[in-house]
Amino acid sequence: MNVAALIVAAGRGTRAGVLGGRPKQYALLAGRPVLAWSLDAFVAEGCRTVVVAISPDDAALYASCIAGSTAPLLPAVTGGATRQASVLAGLEALAALPTPPDLVLIHDAARPLADAALIRRVTSALAVHPGAIPALPVSDTLKRGDDTGLVAGTVDRAGLFAAQTPQGFRFPDILAAHRAAQGAAQAFTDDAAIAEWAEVPIAIVAGDPRNIKLTQSDDLALLERTAKGVTTMETRSGLGFDVHRFCPGDHVWLAGVRIAHSAGLEGHSDADVALHALTDAVLGAIADGDIGQHFPPSDPQWAGAASRLFLADAAERVRRRGGIIANVDLTILCEAPRIGPHRTAMQAAIGAVLGLPPERIGIKATTTEGLGFTGRREGIAAMATATVRLPAANAPLDIA
Repeated sequence: MNVAALIVAAGRGTRAGVLGGRPKQYALLAGRPVLAWSLDAFVAEGCRTVVVAISPDDAALYASCIAGSTAPLLPAVTGGATRQASVLAGLEALAALPTPPDLVLIHDAARPLADAALIRRVTSALAVHPGAIPALPVSDTLKRGDDTGLVAGTVDRAGLFAAQTPQGFRFPDILAAHRAAQGAAQAFTDDAAIAEWAEVPIAIVAGDPRNIKLTQSDDLALLERTAKGVTTMETRSGLGFDVHRFCPGDHVWLAGVRIAHSAGLEGHSDADVALHALTDAVLGAIADGDIGQHFPPSDPQWAGAASRLFLADAAERVRRRGGIIANVDLTILCEAPRIGPHRTAMQAAIGAVLGLPPERIGIKATTTEGLGFTGRREGIAAMATATVRLPAANAPLDIA
């Protein structure tokens, strides 16, 4: 898929004021402009095209920011009086390309610490949904105030989320929505609001507490502290292995895909031996026990459960430690069924859970040449590895 990034950097940042004599998107964060951090994140994740909406007053600052960059940048577009107008200008620039993108990720330049895992979660969700946004559940008690400054009531926070960027969309959908919204009477505070107005379905994926928006001048100090943790990472690897025997049935679940077969796999859950091995690999990389510890087969609530729930829990444990899953590799050992025809579907199923593109998901299959229990077609085995990047400090961040 051709994925483009649209970085919105035309605002004047009145609440943050002028930081170091510059608008906030050009303020220095760990010695580099805030905007440069945002650009690097999307280029590193393989966005083939990047367009930035800037204020005409910032042309010199922008030129300095991108000097020496090898990013696939289109010429900057001139932003409008509102964020909505700036985004539309960027979308129109992408629409004018000989080959417009399939997907677009729209991001506020003032969120410089959007990391690879967050971007992947949004992009992966677009394989299933027309739109996707990262968001965090609201954890604080919400109060409504009156005109005198007194509390007028408490707002039920159930089901409420704080939206972040990047917000991802299938390009034709969000372009049509923005064009239609030009003459709308209501004000829209983000692109998801425009998509909602245009009745484009939007999925919510896990946000990141570190994806802080530079709004107030004090936010820069917080971003500085957070950036130190982001840039000091270590790589860890985990190994997983699992076996399930065949039982009467007409299908098996492997790597999140239902495959017709002459037998089933025996297990307390859906017996997806591949996802079980992969879950243990992720848990092993963060030294957090194994699948049986967190989802014991003695617990009836997991009877027949989809194994993607186990993998999602392991991925969430990585996220809570401030880490990302860099890539996974899976080998399935069986005489039958054939794995090759299902490889693409397996990559998509795993990618949807882990927020990984197919090129970071290895799936292989082999037989044991008729030897052992797999050779005798008594069952299926799987082994997996996971590579995880975690903050270098020994103690987990536990930022949930």
